[in-house]
Amino acid sequence: MAVLVSVFFAGPLKADLPSAITKVKPSVLLVGLYKSTDSPRFSLRGTGFVVTQGTLGSSNLAITNAHVLQQPGKEDVDAALVVHVKVGDKEWQMHQATVLEVDKRHDLALLRFDGPAAPALRMGDSGAVREGKVIAFMGFPIGGALGFSPVTHRGMVSSIVAAALPTPSAQRLNEKTILSLRDGASFDIFQLDATAYPGNSGGPLFDPDTGDVLGVINMVFIKGTRESALTHPSGISYAIPSAYILQLLQRSQHN
Repeated sequence: MAVLVSVFFAGPLKADLPSAITKVKPSVLLVGLYKSTDSPRFSLRGTGFVVTQGTLGSSNLAITNAHVLQQPGKEDVDAALVVHVKVGDKEWQMHQATVLEVDKRHDLALLRFDGPAAPALRMGDSGAVREGKVIAFMGFPIGGALGFSPVTHRGMVSSIVAAALPTPSAQRLNEKTILSLRDGASFDIFQLDATAYPGNSGGPLFDPDTGDVLGVINMVFIKGTRESALTHPSGISYAIPSAYILQLLQRSQHN
């Protein structure tokens, strides 16, 4: 006699990535420098996204990588830190930004930008992420060479490893990094089986089911020169877990 077995699933059968992209896209920002005498006047340095210190809503606070900001020794007093906020389907509005706090250890920066508040993304629980978790991330790869339209990539968390970030541009372990690992200065970081590019730095890593932020794209493993990241990408990228964003937001409330 044939036996029919019914199976009930508690969650969705597949990720609703298109809906998540629609939710995330209005909160993703262009981060860069503006100088009226330059051509072009705006220079893209990376990606950012809108966050809030309270419940989900609107905000003019943003998260990006610390290394996306203008580097010491290369300051230009006439260049202003700005973000571009998406308005409608195609228009971008530029707003001046100020740095509220920098977390150099985790390569994070909290910004406040002028103008009206933009929709903020909700923080997810990065502590619940396990190896094999399907993820997506959004940003402006290759420095906006593909145009100022947010691009979404999909992959999975291939490993959760201890890491130290001595410099944003480091391509290999050096003596200082090894000592940091031994001294317990390291922290967990997500290794992804997905290809990110320099312009993706600071972009949100999110759950394709919900759009909740699970991390921040931080760096790409480069096998050769920086230029080879474009022609022969390694397919290995890293992201800072969202738990460190929450810590940064909590600290900033008391400062």
